[in-house]
Amino acid sequence: MPSDSQQIQLDAKVPNNAGGMRIDAMASSLFPDYSRARLQTWIKDGVLTLDGKPCRSKDKCYGGERLSLNVVLEAAGDWVAQDIDLDVVFEDEHILVLNKPAGLVVHPGAGNHDGTLLNALLHHCPDLQLIPRAGIVHRLDKDTTGLMVVAKTLIAQNDLVAQLQARTVKREYDALALGRIIGGGTIDQPMGRHPTQRTKMAVVEHGGKEAITHYTIQRRYKHYTLVRCQLATGRTHQIRVHMAWMKHPLVGDQTYAGGRQLAAGLSLTLREALAAFPRQALHAAQLGLNHPVSGEAMHWQCERPEDFKALLALMAEEDSLAR
Repeated sequence: MPSDSQQIQLDAKVPNNAGGMRIDAMASSLFPDYSRARLQTWIKDGVLTLDGKPCRSKDKCYGGERLSLNVVLEAAGDWVAQDIDLDVVFEDEHILVLNKPAGLVVHPGAGNHDGTLLNALLHHCPDLQLIPRAGIVHRLDKDTTGLMVVAKTLIAQNDLVAQLQARTVKREYDALALGRIIGGGTIDQPMGRHPTQRTKMAVVEHGGKEAITHYTIQRRYKHYTLVRCQLATGRTHQIRVHMAWMKHPLVGDQTYAGGRQLAAGLSLTLREALAAFPRQALHAAQLGLNHPVSGEAMHWQCERPEDFKALLALMAEEDSLAR
């Protein structure tokens, strides 16, 4: 077996009083280090057996049988480790919290086979080869900055995924939106693929997934508003799509702002600064969760990047001169 793979062999007896319980649910109880979805895959692949025989997730236990798992966890595909600087905010043997810069793609994909956060994580912590998606449990868009948490063990990964599903992970973002927003509120609009532009997401009337964004006002400028957005769900491009749906797209958002970024009556300096801002003005400023092993409530925050702060300073300066 290659040195970058890991052999997992587990065996457990089904309790005598567990008659009628689904096999996948029983496996989740007996092998809590692994998610139910992963165990279901192993049942389907025939590497998780009941009394040595293949079974189905929906089959029922009678009590007294033995569930056995014999699987090799392979290294993370063809992904390569690359020495890319990481701004690590917190790290222990279970999790890593980092401040992602603009321009860094989180996961390899079409057009981005390397040079991603995942490649950097594999260099920083080679053991992540054995964790699905190298421990990445949530993502930020390429040009969104700020805090992300990465799991360093399967136990931590399963726990963090469960926290995300239970909506107990607190994720707050600073977003600079076009126009003056009167007050805070909640956007509860389902999202799905755009009906005609398949690379985009959109608020959709039918067939979308629940998407909820809470927002409060941090500061109003003459033509723009700095808002704090808190995610209750985590859909792709959620804040960007919800703010555009509200007719207040994010500054610099080339996908959802529809070319709207410059308001009338701006100074030449601010117009040039906005034109030079190459990305959506969105920053993951705060992250809160329960430590997956100790259960301790943990919280981190990080400052906005320098280009974001400079843009806000120009807006504040222009507002002061207009008074």
